[in-house]
Amino acid sequence: MPRSRLRVLAALAALTLAVTAPLGLAHAQAAWPTKPVRIIVTFPPGGAPDTLARLLAEKWAGLGQPVTVENKPGAGGNIGADMVAKAPGDGHTLVVGTVGTHAINPALYAHMPYDNVRDFTPISFLASTPNLLVVNKEVPANNVRELIALAKKQQLFFGSSGSGTSIHLSGELFNTLAGVKMQHIPYKGRAEAIPDLIGGRIQMIFDNMPSALPLVQEGKLKAIAVTSAQRSPAAPDIPTIAESGLPGFEATSWFALLGSPGIPRDVQMRINAETLRVLAMPDVKDRLAKLGLDPRPGTPEALAGLIQSETGKWAKVVKASGARIE
Repeated sequence: MPRSRLRVLAALAALTLAVTAPLGLAHAQAAWPTKPVRIIVTFPPGGAPDTLARLLAEKWAGLGQPVTVENKPGAGGNIGADMVAKAPGDGHTLVVGTVGTHAINPALYAHMPYDNVRDFTPISFLASTPNLLVVNKEVPANNVRELIALAKKQQLFFGSSGSGTSIHLSGELFNTLAGVKMQHIPYKGRAEAIPDLIGGRIQMIFDNMPSALPLVQEGKLKAIAVTSAQRSPAAPDIPTIAESGLPGFEATSWFALLGSPGIPRDVQMRINAETLRVLAMPDVKDRLAKLGLDPRPGTPEALAGLIQSETGKWAKVVKASGARIE
């Protein structure tokens, strides 16, 4: 065959490859979703995990399949997380995991229904937020030192969205570092705790910033401090617990997207790409910033590493606090 003809054939083959490659890529990416997608939220509506799940569902509406958010609260998030751990590994059942379900609970609960590493496919970190220590308006304390002094004089009660959540462990860490014994009152979700806090049946809660800050701004609750190492850009006038009398105090809530075990790598990366696409949208970033949520999407490998390190960190906190759920 003449060389000129060979060159022509080679050029046509290269052109064909260039044209069909994007189609092949598009076909591979179209493998998910192929049926309705469920995003499980392990707490009742209204909190940060629910907000993140509904943002994803809203922005994934154009992917060709229904995306629903299902709230499955209970047992510190274990009930909802376990549903995903036992779901088919096809990428259509996802969970907004929390620092509680995927780092704290393995040390806190004597009998876990799932393995927080082995039974999930990591997709992406979603966002983090400090907890905000808020108290009933009638509590005679306006800062951390005054609150500690009050707790040493009388029995105080702090609520949480469930045993084992970061909201609960923030209070236990406060007890340990401050040398006080505030009594923990677990609820099935922060939505049930807040009416009791406003009504004075409990004195305080270490609530997620997106949930607590609007109540402070409305004058319904009094803010004492944030639990992060640095002040939150969403509320720069509120000091940290560390700078207010308890050096070294740090406890942030984080949220991540995970799937059931065994999701194929190409599907895992497709869901990761769609998650990163949503979190990069200007309107999403603006909404999360106003809620005090810091979006930090990343790779599945980065999320897996975080879960490993956070599990070790919180195991030490749980042991030091003496908290245990049989």
